Parts: sequence; structure tokens; C-alpha cells
Amino acid sequence: MSFSPLIDDLIESLRCLPGVGRKSAQRMALHILERNREGGAVLAHSLKLALEQVGRCEKCRTHSETPQCRMCSQANRNTATLCIVETPADVLAIEQGAGYKGLYFVLMGHLSPMDGIGPKELGLDELISRISDESISEVIIATNPTIEGDATAHFIHQMIDKQLDTQLISVTRIAHGVPIGGELEYVDGGTLAHAFAGRKSYT
Repeated sequence: MSFSPLIDDLIESLRCLPGVGRKSAQRMALHILERNREGGAVLAHSLKLALEQVGRCEKCRTHSETPQCRMCSQANRNTATLCIVETPADVLAIEQGAGYKGLYFVLMGHLSPMDGIGPKELGLDELISRISDESISEVIIATNPTIEGDATAHFIHQMIDKQLDTQLISVTRIAHGVPIGGELEYVDGGTLAHAFAGRKSYT
């Protein structure tokens, strides 16, 4: 069964969201049309503005509508510590629960040669330059504890080891507390805090 072309288009558009199938998208579309058209208009306006105005922070690469994001602009951050994460959602998770007060670098993914995502796509040359130029003394690699995240972490550690003076830089990896195969976005704050407290140095 299909609805009118406009309703069908709305349903299909909602399916771009993660975890939203045909049935869920249909319920959302009908809810907006039947019960909350005002809310739908607000959603459409906010989405339009975000798509037009939100870009990347010029320092850490997370989402931002200003040249530098809120974290990079704060004067009280620990500028000697840099935490490397896969996504902006990971930054939010750490900010909400780990007690971390340093800076960030967002990879916007992980190494995946099959998908054409290599060091260039993750901005790793930019990362190395930033560590060197900003006199970073500790790099915390907080990629997800998945096969891809571990491979990315290992590659980054090798790059730092080859290109920078590791006698001046401590490279650590978040350790126990984060479940194997899990993603930081879904880990509770207490577990994240424990993982940061128990981070270990690469050997």
C-alpha cells in the first residue's frame, strides 16, 4: 500500500535516519501530519539551518557552526593533552562522563581500505602537524574498542612513533572499562571515567 506521492516521499526521507525502517518512518510521518504539524515545521526549519550552517571546527574537526568549536575556544582546557576519537558523538560522550578537560581531534571514522578510508581521509597528516605545532605532551587514543578502532589506534601510534620525538610525548590508549566491540557513544559516564583513569602507555 502507498499513500500520496508527498507522504511517500516524506516516509522515504525519514528512512535515512539510523535504525529507522519503513514501519517506523511511516509512524513518524503520520504522527507529524496528524498530531504535530507545528513540531514538524520546527524540525524542518532546524534541519535546514543545521545543514546550511554547521561545518567542521578548524582545529579538532568536530561539528561546529563557528570556525572553532566550544571546546577548542575554552581558555581553561588542558592544551598539553589531545584525545583522538572517531566521531563527534564520542566527544559528547567523553565530555558528559569522563572528567576529561583536554583537547580533541576527531577522525570522522576509522581506517577502512575496503571503503576507501585511509590516513588522508582521517586527516592523520593534520593530526601529526597539530601534535608537533601545539607542543602536545600526551596523546590519548580513544578510538572504539572494535577491530577497526584497534587497527586505527595502532596505525596512529606507529605514525607518532616514526614522525615525532616520543621521548617528549606520552601515547596512551583508553583501557579497561569499555566493553570489547562497544562504541563510546553508548557507554555510560562512569564506565568512561574508569576507562580514562586506567589508560595505559603503548610499549
